[in-house]
Amino acid sequence: MPLQPITHPLLDRTGLRHGFFTRQGGASTGLYEGLNTGVGSKDDPAAVAENRRRVAGHFGGAPDDLAACFQIHSAVARVAEAGWQGARPEGDAAVSATPGVICAVLTADCAPILLADPEAGVVGAAHAGWKGALDGIVHATVAAMQEVGAEPRRMIAVVGPCIAQASYEVGADFQDRFVHHDPGNARFFVPGESVDKRLFDLPAFVLWRLEQAGVADAAWTGDDTRTDPGRFYSNRRAYLNGEPDFGRLMSAISL
Repeated sequence: MPLQPITHPLLDRTGLRHGFFTRQGGASTGLYEGLNTGVGSKDDPAAVAENRRRVAGHFGGAPDDLAACFQIHSAVARVAEAGWQGARPEGDAAVSATPGVICAVLTADCAPILLADPEAGVVGAAHAGWKGALDGIVHATVAAMQEVGAEPRRMIAVVGPCIAQASYEVGADFQDRFVHHDPGNARFFVPGESVDKRLFDLPAFVLWRLEQAGVADAAWTGDDTRTDPGRFYSNRRAYLNGEPDFGRLMSAISL
């Protein structure tokens, strides 16, 4: 089966290549069946390496061209002048102005964000879980792109497959943390099934953070990772099903 990455019209521009990769087209089997690119998973390392090779090959490159951080749910964005061979730097976003560098992030419910300033020739990929989104990974990524010549007023961004509001139940104390940061954040929550539960709209929150950062145009693909096991890995779904581990999806962009 060939790779079947999701793309979005906002990023379908001359000089850019991007994709939010699904499970389709991978070498992993069993629990991880499909295109598991998570080196931190308990999958067969050879299968993971092959999956990452296939993603890089989709961009016309090799695994050494990938710039994907050792993700730590932070607000740290790194500039990549080449692929990160060997040890990966800690952080949650990679940006580059170098053609051929494949900026990538891994997710399994968190929101992957692919960004570009096509005029300046700068791209970026960010991993935004609730913590990174709240702490400022979007602003850090935009700032890192500015360091290499991009301007927010020219930037476009797409939020890829992630857990949607109807699938993301949290405690009332979770909402309190967001409202303490900004009272306006209350609009990203609706009541859950019980009085002490809420449903959090992660993609809407990330889109708002992109707007705050001055990004000119942004959209979400509309895909819920938890409810589509045929196409997506999901941390929340694995937990609810009592599964011991889960695969990771790769989202990537390059010049």
